[in-house]
Amino acid sequence: VVSVALAEHSRVCVCVCEDLRVDGRGCEDYRCVEVETDVVSNTSGSARVKLGHTDILVGVKAEMGTPKLERPSEGYLEFFVDCSANATPEFEGRGGDDLGTEIANTLYRIFNNKSSVDLRSLCISPREHCWVLYVDVLLLECGGNLFDAISIAVKAALFNTRIPRVRVLEDEEGSKDIELSDDPYDCIRLSVENVPCIVTLCKIGCRHVVDATLQEEACSLASLLVSVTSKGVVTCMRKVGKGSLDPESIFEMMESSKRVGKVLHMSLQSLLHKEESLGPKRPKVGFLG
Repeated sequence: VVSVALAEHSRVCVCVCEDLRVDGRGCEDYRCVEVETDVVSNTSGSARVKLGHTDILVGVKAEMGTPKLERPSEGYLEFFVDCSANATPEFEGRGGDDLGTEIANTLYRIFNNKSSVDLRSLCISPREHCWVLYVDVLLLECGGNLFDAISIAVKAALFNTRIPRVRVLEDEEGSKDIELSDDPYDCIRLSVENVPCIVTLCKIGCRHVVDATLQEEACSLASLLVSVTSKGVVTCMRKVGKGSLDPESIFEMMESSKRVGKVLHMSLQSLLHKEESLGPKRPKVGFLG
C-alpha cells in the first residue's frame, strides 16, 4: 500500500511540475462547475453546486429577529453546516461535526465585515427588528475542494434570495406594527457583487494547484484558503495542513488566487444572470435531479 501511495504521489508531483495535472488540467484550471438556483421551495433562496464529484446544497431562510447590541442598525447572517454521512464514510457518526464547525467558522470570518453584504438593508427598525438570514449548507458528496464549492453555492443562494418588503406602521400612541407585503414580487434583493469566493491553493512539490481533487489533496501537506472579491481584493486568508509555506510561495499563491478569483466571479455572475433571464419557465433539475 505504501509503495502504491508513493508512486501515486510521484506521478502527481511530476505532472504538476510540468503544469499538467493527472486529469489534463493546468495548475490554475477549475473542473466543470454546475450551478442551479431556486431548487428548494420552502426557502427564501437556494442553490445547488456540483464541482467535479463535490455536491453542495445551500438554503437561505429569512426570519425576523432582534439586531445585535453592537450593531443595532444591521441584520445578520447565521451559518449552519451539515456533513451528510452519505458524502463520505468519514462523516459517519459524529465524524463530520468538526469539519462542519470549521466550515461555518470560515464563513463567519468571510462575512464578518460591512463590505461583503449590505447588512443595513436587512434592518427593519433600529434596535427592534431586523432580518436574520439563516444559511444552511448541506454536503451531499465530497470529491475535493469543499471550501471553494461551498462559497460558490452560498453566493448563488444569496443572489437567489428574496426578502418580503416590510412597512413599519406607527399609531398615535407610538406603538409600531409591522406589515409584510402579500405580493411575492414585492421583495428586496441582496447585492452579491462584493460577496467573496474562496480560492483554495494546494501546494504539491514546488507548485500549487487550484480546485484540487481528493487525490491531489492527499498529496498536499499545506494549503492556502484565500477569500477573493470580484475585483481581485483579498479579504482574508487561512493556511490549513501540517506542512509549512515559505513567504515567496505565499505571495505567489495569493497572486494566483487573485487571477483565478476574478475569472471565477465573472463566470459565476454571468451564469446567474443568464439563468435568471430565462424566467420561471426555465427547465429545473432540482434537488433530487
